Amino acid sequence: MQEKSKFYKMPASSYGFKDLAPFLSEEQLMIHVEKHHRSYVNNGNAILEKLDKAHRGEADLDMKSTLKELSFNIGGHILHCLFWGNLLPAAKYEEPGGALNKMLIAEFGSMERFKKEFTQAAQSVEGSGWAALVFCHHTERLLLMQIEKHNVNVYPMHNILMILDVFEHAYYLDYKNDRAKYIEAFWKHVNWKEVAARLEKILK
Repeated sequence: MQEKSKFYKMPASSYGFKDLAPFLSEEQLMIHVEKHHRSYVNNGNAILEKLDKAHRGEADLDMKSTLKELSFNIGGHILHCLFWGNLLPAAKYEEPGGALNKMLIAEFGSMERFKKEFTQAAQSVEGSGWAALVFCHHTERLLLMQIEKHNVNVYPMHNILMILDVFEHAYYLDYKNDRAKYIEAFWKHVNWKEVAARLEKILK
């Protein structure tokens, strides 16, 4: 069994900073990854180090504020990892098929209706946050989830299949305050094979 790291790490990427243009420019993607995502990793690890000291009796912490901050940074890291994984260059785009396509149509009526409802969910997130397609184990249904910040309104134990970052830092350089245009461009960069693989893993 592979030994797990005791700290968070930045994920490897299958594409470069230039490869998602014009959806995301090189500058936009680089700042998002190296400034914002990396800060969640660094901040989360710093909190883990503080917790390690507390466990050894070397320090006392305000647990309420510490765990709230940890939740925010863990959420930021994990959601970004999922986000980068369900993106790809437009040249590699393929429409969804197989079990994923069937389940989307069964739940939403059509792919067009799914995209419309997901777009509405992403557009209407209050402030900074995310829109996600999730699988509910209790009902075996696909549902939409709005996440505010990185950790508010999360459905417990619902697996995320696809996610879109609608924090302004995700798109502001390229789209200014036009979130709708950013969401529209997103649809030609969804890595449906990765989304389907996540679903297959869950169903197994």
